[in-house]
Amino acid sequence: MSTDGVDTSRRRFLTAATAVVGAVGVAGVAVPFLGSWWPSARTAAAGAPVEADFSKLEEGAMMTVEWRGKPVWLVRRTKQNIEDLPKLNSVLRDPKSEVESQQPPYAQNETRSRKPELAVLVGICTHLGCSPTYRPEIAPADLGPDWLGGFFCPCHGSRFDLAGRVYQGVPAPTNLVVPPYMFLSDTRVLIGDDKGEA
Repeated sequence: MSTDGVDTSRRRFLTAATAVVGAVGVAGVAVPFLGSWWPSARTAAAGAPVEADFSKLEEGAMMTVEWRGKPVWLVRRTKQNIEDLPKLNSVLRDPKSEVESQQPPYAQNETRSRKPELAVLVGICTHLGCSPTYRPEIAPADLGPDWLGGFFCPCHGSRFDLAGRVYQGVPAPTNLVVPPYMFLSDTRVLIGDDKGEA
């Protein structure tokens, strides 16, 4: 077969042009495909730390912020609340917070917090994921004369004290979770990051 009269420069040009178009096509498919592996901006933001200003939170009050799609409670405990916590040790399942997965090491204390006056707790019952209600009142008729304030889960009756410690004889197996957190100032807290102090 004779190659006389064949324009080899044109053949090279068409081969190169086809390769370039093919490479652009592959890149056009690969970039969105690989991009789909990265979390969306919304997803990344959902896992990001959240800052909360509790300067207007009065003693005995609670506020809720959202972190990773979960409610996180900030409770400003009164001096009496803090003094009452040891009185409950005999009726609690884990009074010394020995289940390490439930709180960072700096919250493995009687108040389960960095500062006794502020509780920071994930507001999800450890039984089946319901959200307990905040019940700060002392000895209400429906919770009994020994109730010193805390959280009551209406779904199945689990009870937690004002440090998020679970009572004995209720369905919830463990204390409420304390998320990683750190103070940015006397009235601001960052939830979801503790600069590796956990």
